[in-house]
Amino acid sequence: MPEARTGAAGRERLVGQHVVREALRARRRVLVRLMLDAGRRERAEIESLSGLASRAGLETVWLAHERFAALAGSEERSQGALLEAGPLPELALAELVGGERGTRLLVALDGVEDPQNVGAVARAAEAAGAGGLIVTRHRAPPLSPAVARASAGALEHLPVARVTNLPQALGTLAKEGFWSLGADPGASIDLFEATDRLLTGDLVVVLGAEGRGLRRGVRSALDHEVRIPMAGSVASLNVAGAAAVVLFELLRRRRAAPGTRLPRGE
Repeated sequence: MPEARTGAAGRERLVGQHVVREALRARRRVLVRLMLDAGRRERAEIESLSGLASRAGLETVWLAHERFAALAGSEERSQGALLEAGPLPELALAELVGGERGTRLLVALDGVEDPQNVGAVARAAEAAGAGGLIVTRHRAPPLSPAVARASAGALEHLPVARVTNLPQALGTLAKEGFWSLGADPGASIDLFEATDRLLTGDLVVVLGAEGRGLRRGVRSALDHEVRIPMAGSVASLNVAGAAAVVLFELLRRRRAAPGTRLPRGE
């Protein structure tokens, strides 16, 4: 049985303690019903989910273990928790540009289609303090329960905008004061040797699919590109690994030099 399904009237089923907990905390979805495995009732982490649901004004249903397993699938995946909820909202690009100027950070994905990779990038982005994620209408997955689960619940907190044309979106962000920084193995600038001025200020980090990388039209819209130096035998990281390295290097630089901004084209 699949670990997550979409039910009647657009309802989705989220399974697993992490994603259920974060959905209950974030309350960005329409919450319908929490179902818990009565066989795990004495476990503190399950009781805590019931408490979160109660504070959200949500009904909690305790199901016999066999009945719960029939609905939620394997015990390893469900961990005794299943949440029925509406889909995550997708925002307009303009809704991602808020925040204090000079400190804003967004992440954009170009052609990343695997839900596991999108979820893992969302997890790194949220953990590094990004204000939002940008995906495209084509060659990108829906914000499904599988993506939410792969993000370990981070997607419940991270605003997402879906755009038709990524180069145009980068142009729109440029008018709002953002500089675009692409991650590409062939870039001439070493991420760790780049100046602080290059890696601070209002940035949108653009990442491409493993293998294909960034498309030509997207690369032409970038202000700068950086590469992650590789000391081993492999030539590159997957997109989720690259996202984590780049974003946490940005976080480190921002903590050391908050508010530093880069003039466009320098």
